Amino acid sequence: MKLLPAALLLLFLAMCIASAEGVKCKCSRKGPKIRFSNVRKLEIKPRYPFCVEEMIIVTLWTRVRGEQQHCLNPKRQNTIRLLKWYRVWKEKGR
Repeated sequence: MKLLPAALLLLFLAMCIASAEGVKCKCSRKGPKIRFSNVRKLEIKPRYPFCVEEMIIVTLWTRVRGEQQHCLNPKRQNTIRLLKWYRVWKEKGR
């Protein structure tokens, strides 16, 4: 009889841990099309077991909205161009 409550408790704990890991994937929605001149910071985070693809997080700055963070789809052509542009821009020491 004591085995059933212990099994239910372990099942409950496993479900809680699984739902907490799913929250770590920040890029559930993809961000809008962006202007390269507004980019302040670019972060590339590797794939995790609970995320399907790598996370590309861009911090933008505009006068109206201030700083905002967006996730970008790594497969879009615009994101690929942004990554190339950012690497060149950073090498120039800007």
